[in-house]
Amino acid sequence: MEQYEPDRLSPVQLAATRRSFRNGRAALTRRSLLRASAGGALALGGLGTLSACGIPAAATSQGGVPAEDHSAKEKVVDFSNWTEYMDVDDSGKHHPTLDAFTRRTGIKVKYTEDINDNNEFFGKIKPQLAAGQDTGRDLIVLTDWLAGRLIRLGWVQKLDPSNLPHAFANLSQQFRSPDWDPGRAYSYPWQGISTVIAYNKKALDGIEVTSVSDMLDNPGLKGRVGFLTEMRDTIGMTLLDMGKDPAAFTDDDYDAAVARLQKAVDKGQIRRFTGNDYTSDLAKGDFAACIAWAGDVVQLKADSPDVDFVIPDSGYLTSSDNLLIPNKARHKTNAERLIDYYYEPEPAAELAAYINYVCPVDGVKEELAKIDKDAANNPLIIPDKAMQAKSHAFRSLSSKEETAYEEKFAKLTGA
Repeated sequence: MEQYEPDRLSPVQLAATRRSFRNGRAALTRRSLLRASAGGALALGGLGTLSACGIPAAATSQGGVPAEDHSAKEKVVDFSNWTEYMDVDDSGKHHPTLDAFTRRTGIKVKYTEDINDNNEFFGKIKPQLAAGQDTGRDLIVLTDWLAGRLIRLGWVQKLDPSNLPHAFANLSQQFRSPDWDPGRAYSYPWQGISTVIAYNKKALDGIEVTSVSDMLDNPGLKGRVGFLTEMRDTIGMTLLDMGKDPAAFTDDDYDAAVARLQKAVDKGQIRRFTGNDYTSDLAKGDFAACIAWAGDVVQLKADSPDVDFVIPDSGYLTSSDNLLIPNKARHKTNAERLIDYYYEPEPAAELAAYINYVCPVDGVKEELAKIDKDAANNPLIIPDKAMQAKSHAFRSLSSKEETAYEEKFAKLTGA
């Protein structure tokens, strides 16, 4: 195995990283793009699109289809990712961690920010994957629900554990075995996404909020509470508050959660359901409390002393964006080496400091502290064991469930 010789960030790169941690550019831009695509568009539009194009509904895993691996002769890896989801230097033209990977391995990374929406990107690669053709990409990043669908369709390749020693050893326990990819045979997390309760201390004016029940039932918060237009987050947090497991709920449980939220809507307790625009409502105090994404809260706390968060005793939701190698990729081994690289503590820390999401890599805290101590001590970036223990995932849905659940949720939110 190659020995890792650290590529330290230069003082200029470190300064850029620290600035990016505080300016909110990555979290706010990435969040609005991600969550705009992860809700009703999939069920009400995306599933219909799948059927219309003759693509089979996800069922059981068929296994990926490999191609001849050209990694030994072609020192390149084609990597497609979301915008604002990679560390960038002061010039805005270079990615320090990718450059370090190339210096060490000789593998050039053709990095493309061409994923703006899960459904839109699926539409780009769907014809090739369905036809058993190369997409031109060796590595892609997809949100868990869509990653699971591609795995079940048999459109991504099984990973070779011998090329992933750091990933296997350092993957955080809370991300190790999602129901859509048990044991992480086909995917590894790029970053985690936590859903919490955020609040504005000034707007609360002494009212205590520690749970979804507080948000729904306290008359002092009437008209000043926000929930998300993303079904999994809003319903998942409500299910947890009701003592139900989002990983194992029934249709009746789902309907009960919707009814509970509908009651709050009818009495004017919930001000509105929002996408990423909840951030401005929270910062201004129009929302005294709301369901929020941790990456946003990190940025808002840096800009506003009134904003803070709480993890309910009942727990919180965790999802992830995931690295996958599509069928027929030409450079599978090179892609696996890049995945493994980002599970080494130093590059993982550099990435985490820049983009502010939940780092899925154990052992990164010490390295992150060398870049930014505040980031290293922030449980929204590096969850401690107590916080990890409260983490829950929303279970995978069948196509039928997804359509039915999203339709009910759309009626609730007025979408």
